[in-house]
Amino acid sequence: MCGICGFTGNDPELIRRMNQQITHRGPDQDGIFCCPDVSLGHRRLSIIDLSEQGRQPMFNEDRSICLVFNGEIYNFQELRDDLIQKGHTFVSRSDSEVIIHAYETWGIDAIHRLRGMFAFAIYDANTRSIFLVRDRIGIKPLYYCAQNGRLVFASEIKAILEDAGIPRQLNPQALFDYLGFEFTPAPDTMFADIHKIPAGHYLTWKDGNAQLISWWDLKFTGIYPPMTFADAVEKERELLDFAVKSHLISDVPLGVFLSGGLDSSAIVAMMRRHITGPLKTFTIGYRDKTFSEMDYAKIVADYFQTEHQVLMLDNLKPGYVEQALWHLDEPMTDLSAVPLYLLCQQAKQYVTVCLSGEGGDESFAGYDRFKASRLNRCFGALPDAIRNGIIGKVVDRLPDQPQKKGLINMLKRFVEGARLPADGMHLRWQYFLDPDMVDPLFKPDFQNRMMPDPFRKVRAYARACDATDPVNREIYLDMRFMMTDSVLMKVDKMSMASALEIRVPLLDHVFVEFMASLPGDWKLKGLTTKHVFRSALKGLLPDKIVNRGKQGYSLPVKNLLRDELKPYMIDLLKSSSIIRETMNPDYIDRLIDEHSRMVHNHNHILWALMNVAIWHQKFFQ
Repeated sequence: MCGICGFTGNDPELIRRMNQQITHRGPDQDGIFCCPDVSLGHRRLSIIDLSEQGRQPMFNEDRSICLVFNGEIYNFQELRDDLIQKGHTFVSRSDSEVIIHAYETWGIDAIHRLRGMFAFAIYDANTRSIFLVRDRIGIKPLYYCAQNGRLVFASEIKAILEDAGIPRQLNPQALFDYLGFEFTPAPDTMFADIHKIPAGHYLTWKDGNAQLISWWDLKFTGIYPPMTFADAVEKERELLDFAVKSHLISDVPLGVFLSGGLDSSAIVAMMRRHITGPLKTFTIGYRDKTFSEMDYAKIVADYFQTEHQVLMLDNLKPGYVEQALWHLDEPMTDLSAVPLYLLCQQAKQYVTVCLSGEGGDESFAGYDRFKASRLNRCFGALPDAIRNGIIGKVVDRLPDQPQKKGLINMLKRFVEGARLPADGMHLRWQYFLDPDMVDPLFKPDFQNRMMPDPFRKVRAYARACDATDPVNREIYLDMRFMMTDSVLMKVDKMSMASALEIRVPLLDHVFVEFMASLPGDWKLKGLTTKHVFRSALKGLLPDKIVNRGKQGYSLPVKNLLRDELKPYMIDLLKSSSIIRETMNPDYIDRLIDEHSRMVHNHNHILWALMNVAIWHQKFFQ
């Protein structure tokens, strides 16, 4: 796991500054390469082959191909054996070198043979071209700026900003999208001239021209033949076991994040099959039981006899939020980002690699929004006079409750989402900028600089999906639209801030493709989420874990904004120049007042605005 950066042209001083900005991603080694065409930088977190032979930038035998690589290739040993038979000579045991010789052998099509998580750059001196590649799922990030015949790229935006020729300008459309979805969807970022390479894409650069090419998409038909439910359960166990086992390869200590939920517990179960000695598990706990899963995590830890550690979070210091946001590069309002940041810091004291359960809720239909979408088919059939005229008005008058979920909070959120346009599909329940807020929140001149259509990108992704049943179509949106630039971006940035590698075996692409081939009703059966996954785990986990619902380990932000963080929130929003320039302060004061009096729960929009204010301070002032 590492950090990469580079640009077209030869400037040793700039590449050193860019490399320095991402030292946290790779504190073990650094390296640069400069030639007339390109400058490349690399920071290394040594995981496989800890020797000097694993140092990057890395070259082929005649030094005509140069690579900087971030990630892990889990099938590198098989590829290495094949490439040796084809006549290639290896000087290291690293997975990085496999990519170089695979490119020599198969060209850019070699990426289809890689099984893992990766973002890398290849410079081919023979053709004077550059390839920037991001893995299928988008587990590893890669940013770029291509303008005025020049290309600059890096694992993190802050490295790109070391180039003084790239202006720091707000992307108004990205700000609007972020306040609704709580992240900036690819290919945009919050910076007007900097973009993300989307998951499953690569960028080619030649003769001053950039071309973005899709090389993988999630397909629901044509990969696996139909099978019985029993056969699917057996195949799922087999692929899960293989994915976890392959993710254990490491020359450094590793552990696992254990929330007590189904996904992380499944990974612990499979790890225990292959690790007979000590197994370290880490979790987060809160005193408020409605936000905490530590009791369930302890059940799993005791069951598999792990060396278990709990990080108790009693408060949220502003400094933690600001540190996390610096590492995120742009606002992202996932309420678990700061807890994950702190958990990674703790885990790094004991291990260098942690496995984690990201991707299960997306692939297996595990979120409450899938259930909300199904329930809405009945709710939407009611006459508008009943749906909005009676039920909606009654629910709106109900005060917010301090616990995380509960009947009243769930009911209020359901009604709010059901009012949003139907083309948002199940993502309506993950969208937090009420259309009625847009006019009073934004100043008119700022509104003129953006397109106030919240679900335009959702519709574009939906058109690309080949699934026919509604659950699988919603899974596609979670996997291709939501997860990559929210959940996975959070995991990468918060872990690499502490030089900790997180691996996500549930997102092994072979496992993901198999799950996609199964009928949607096997994943969401009635209102039971992850039905086929639960079936595969029966007998492997305690029944109490197999049968429990989704909770998550997000912070109790809504209560903190009513209590200890309220003065910080008010000072931050009143003093922020970007908030003053783009939004109406009187309306923000109204949101704060309603939230404080528990008339409404505005924590999502208020927390999002706070993140914008902090981000602007960090990157513009």
